[in-house]
Amino acid sequence: MQIKDVAKKLNISPRAIRFYEDKGLISPSKQENNSYRTFTEKEIWRLQTIISLRESGMSVADIQKALQEVDADDKEQLQYYLEIQRSVVFAQWLEFKQIIETTDTMIDLLKQNNSLPIDDIFTLAEGSKRLREIRKNWKDTWNFDQQALTHDERVLHNDNEYKGYEEVLDLTLQWVKPRVEEKGLDLGTGTGNLASRFLQKGIHMAGVDQSKEMMKQCQSKHPQMDMKLGNFLAIPYMDNQFDFVVTSFAFHHITNEQQLLALDEMRRVLKSHGRICIADLMFENETAKDLYMEECTSSGRADLLTTLQDQHYAICSSLLTWFDENGYITKHTKLNDLLYIVYAVPIQP
Repeated sequence: MQIKDVAKKLNISPRAIRFYEDKGLISPSKQENNSYRTFTEKEIWRLQTIISLRESGMSVADIQKALQEVDADDKEQLQYYLEIQRSVVFAQWLEFKQIIETTDTMIDLLKQNNSLPIDDIFTLAEGSKRLREIRKNWKDTWNFDQQALTHDERVLHNDNEYKGYEEVLDLTLQWVKPRVEEKGLDLGTGTGNLASRFLQKGIHMAGVDQSKEMMKQCQSKHPQMDMKLGNFLAIPYMDNQFDFVVTSFAFHHITNEQQLLALDEMRRVLKSHGRICIADLMFENETAKDLYMEECTSSGRADLLTTLQDQHYAICSSLLTWFDENGYITKHTKLNDLLYIVYAVPIQP
């Protein structure tokens, strides 16, 4: 099949096909007498794959990497590239969604007031910009890919960061009280230790993690789980998908400001009756945080101070305030010096 036939078949221009050839993504054979390109079925399939990946927003450079994995028959690595692309596209979708919501607010203000004051425009624009920046500013400074193989052993033998680990996972299951027909989401699932409690009860669970290696470990332990690459700030699921969201020992890896955005994201992917359970290291309030820091300093616990600088322990009272303002009733308890569990259920209209 020649280039004009392929272009017609795939509904693209010959120029686009030549562009992909110039970039080394395809290499059709050429006839000796006239240098016309000849496309085999394999080349047509490859070109269709390129078009599909471009349609999803993947760059030419990333497509080149993905096709190398296809050629090497490395399905696992190819899936990772596609997961990355899905995660990026989803974050972009959330940004567009925010822009649309901001524009709708401006339209409503204009309808109500017959004008749109510059201060209102500035406030809305700044709010939208701040949310975009909050989403983009998260970075993995802990190298979770490297920790994945030893994660399960580490949590069982670390009485500092993971003190009360098994107890709080069991308590999360008890508080959520899932029903068999429900679907739950575990954010920052790691190797799936919290999700496994629910899976053992026959609950359908999905998991989100930003670490490829953590996902790999989780999938090998729990192949029935639906796993997606992503994070708290851009949960890679559409709206109103889950009956409950749980998370354990992961919330403190985003800043206090990002934590409030994460709560909005949890609410977005939940059904109207959806509940939230967060088990993590927290301070009761700002005063408790200051006292703890002072105690660490006076006792010479430089190790704890370093940990506090690297982590972002939530302020429990701030979370409870957010839930109250957004129509939830809550209960919470403190299991040890820093470990809390917070459970929130929406007030039904």
